[in-house]
Amino acid sequence: MKYQDDKKWDNNPDRYNKKWDNRPDRNNKKEWNNKPDRDNKKEWDSKPDGDREGEGNFTALEGKNAVTEAFRAGKTIDKLFILDGAREGAISSILREAKKQDTIVSFVKKERLDSMSQTGNHQGVIAYAAAYEYAEVSDILEAARAKGEAPFIILLDGIEDPHNLGAIIRSANLAGAHGVIIPKRRAVGLTATVARTSAGALNFTPVAKVTNLTATMEELKKEGMWFACAEMGGQSMYECNLTGPLGLVIGSEGEGVSRLVKEHCDFTASIPMKGDIDSLNASVAAGILMFEASRQRRGL
Repeated sequence: MKYQDDKKWDNNPDRYNKKWDNRPDRNNKKEWNNKPDRDNKKEWDSKPDGDREGEGNFTALEGKNAVTEAFRAGKTIDKLFILDGAREGAISSILREAKKQDTIVSFVKKERLDSMSQTGNHQGVIAYAAAYEYAEVSDILEAARAKGEAPFIILLDGIEDPHNLGAIIRSANLAGAHGVIIPKRRAVGLTATVARTSAGALNFTPVAKVTNLTATMEELKKEGMWFACAEMGGQSMYECNLTGPLGLVIGSEGEGVSRLVKEHCDFTASIPMKGDIDSLNASVAAGILMFEASRQRRGL
């Protein structure tokens, strides 16, 4: 990502020469200590995320040859299940390829593989490939540059429900976001259910999967981006400056944004609510915040 020297975000002040209104200084921002403890704070939803998506929503690959060829072809493998104790021959080669791709590997008992297998001939290895190919973070930045717009990126921390992910991608597309970033762990991937729920938005909105969300945020800060953390106890979204190069960070319904990710954000934003309950579904909350950012960015 080498845009820092030559980029000019149209209609946006230079972050190095002018202070952003309503945004705290990164070096002097308020401590998170005045925020509710993560374990005790109000959550976006009092209910946990929905059940993790069934494995059948991925493209399943079974057997040593099928999995080996998938890696050689450069196919994105989200999860790899290996028979516990298997390390020799083709399995060793598969593990080397998985390490190169930073694929999540689980060593499981034969009974687990047998129950997952659809062919009855898994040979000690089953892989789940993404239904759609992932983009790179640089692709998302390039999409913003191509439109002459300041980057607007949605970062998801721990969204495990495929319906939530699909709905967020759909809202991101309609709100004008340039892409979505998800972590490799503690998150659902681009499965068939995600694609269906996105109602076609996945064909137009790039989704990048990264190993370390906080490291990615730090790299994007070098590109001039600021990060808003969605949190119940944050500043009202109407009082936040959601214009300019912005990353909007959304957490899961059960856990919210993790402490470490939150500490790398520049400010928090919340949705003013009135009613008898104090929670919103994660995808609904994300949509409301995205469209408030869209409204501000269009000067409405």
